[in-house]
Amino acid sequence: MSAQTAESATQVFDVVKQVISILFVVAGVAAFYYFSDFSLLYRVLGLVALVLAAIGLIFTTQVGENVWVFILESKQEVRRVVWPTREETIRTTLMVVVMVFVVGLVLWCLDMFLFWGIRLLTGQV
Repeated sequence: MSAQTAESATQVFDVVKQVISILFVVAGVAAFYYFSDFSLLYRVLGLVALVLAAIGLIFTTQVGENVWVFILESKQEVRRVVWPTREETIRTTLMVVVMVFVVGLVLWCLDMFLFWGIRLLTGQV
């Protein structure tokens, strides 16, 4: 019973943290425009600081921890990927360019013949 209460309190605290982080971002954007008399550099630095604080606060929640675990697992997965060689990449790129040209040519011919047919049907020849 107390485990459910602790979990419920943690979820509520996480929601509070998420709302506070959203308020940080909103306050940063509002301050950016409110202090328009100050230098752009200071306003941008203040906005970046508040956004980083909001991101840091989000990463202390359960959702943020899940995102961080996902990022770490993604980095491990990228290391396992077998990347194509330069020759394979060039060959595939050339195949794509040729196919785009061929499909463009076919669509241009289809458009030209349809346009010619419509002009013939409407008597605008």
